Amino acid sequence: MQFTEAQRIKNLPPYLFARIERLIEEKREAGVDLINLGIGDPDRPTPEHIIRELIKEAQNPANHQYPSSAGMLSYRRAVAEWYRKRFGVELDPRTEVVSLLGSKEGIAHISWCYLDPGDTVLVPDPAYPVYAGGAILAGAEPYLMTLYAERGYLPDLAAIPGAVAEKAKMMFINYPNNPTGAVAGESFFREVVAFARRYNILVCHDAPYSDMAYDGYRPSSFLQVPGAKEVGIEFHSLSKIYNMTGWRIGWEAGNARVIEALGRLKSNIDSGVFQAIQYAAVAALSGVQDSVAEMNEVYRERRDALVDGLNSLGWRLQKPKATFYVWAPVPAGYSSESFAELVLEKAGVVITPGTGYGPGGAGYIRMALTVEKERILEAVGRIGQSIDRVQF
Repeated sequence: MQFTEAQRIKNLPPYLFARIERLIEEKREAGVDLINLGIGDPDRPTPEHIIRELIKEAQNPANHQYPSSAGMLSYRRAVAEWYRKRFGVELDPRTEVVSLLGSKEGIAHISWCYLDPGDTVLVPDPAYPVYAGGAILAGAEPYLMTLYAERGYLPDLAAIPGAVAEKAKMMFINYPNNPTGAVAGESFFREVVAFARRYNILVCHDAPYSDMAYDGYRPSSFLQVPGAKEVGIEFHSLSKIYNMTGWRIGWEAGNARVIEALGRLKSNIDSGVFQAIQYAAVAALSGVQDSVAEMNEVYRERRDALVDGLNSLGWRLQKPKATFYVWAPVPAGYSSESFAELVLEKAGVVITPGTGYGPGGAGYIRMALTVEKERILEAVGRIGQSIDRVQF
């Protein structure tokens, strides 16, 4: 039998990391000792106090039934309290917070709430692929806001044609940024709020790396800016800062009408997050944050090892202030893909070609700090042996 895919699926490019995972599996089956700097998945275990809470609540039969699709009120209160302590942002946990099966799910689904076929959505380039992917599934057309190094990887809102801005219904932004590691301050967020008000655009800020920062830097929340809740929302996740990528829990916070719309959609397509996981998330958000500081120190040491090592080979990289990514240009004579392939074949090191994040990533690669420092140093050594001389 032959089945015809829906046009929305035909329009959707293959997900970048699914291809990387297949390639890694093939190499490992061939016996290659791979050092994987390709995927941003924390390699250390979830902190013990969070696991203990999960075990305790998983043994409670009351948590074995359907949860609320919006999330337990105690979980949403923990999110609101975390925002108050961390950013000074006041949120109503009943109307301004909704639970997510990881922020990725919410990012994909928000487009279904606000975009119709033919609508325009403003998407940074390069960027996390789900921003454009969710919009494409909704039938919308992404307009790419190219991010340039000379602008600190901040979109130039003034360069967006007026006709495009008038038509746009949504905008995605993401700081601290994946894949570039760039950061944004409140002045940029104020500019975004003003732009959104002028053109009646819903702003969706993706902020899973807000507490993954170094050298005294403290990222801001978009919701800290006056007027932000009038024009937008913020996605967040426990995945990165608490080493909980496999647990699949996050949230959306901000504009109450947008929160209600996403909650309404979710009530029709999923049944919420397992309550034992929500209780564990409360323990993570409400408990001592020592593990966050400890992991940031681990990532800082890895960042220094990778950046200093690459610079010793000829790169001229600045150390990112946040995220656990290093964004680097490829040497002269290579494309993003050809250099990533060379490093994989000759060095057994997995890196991600920048074009996986959009055409604006051409000429760059992304490396994740998700292996031990010793393996990072080994990866740098292997890369140095696999290329003759680095020129840019």
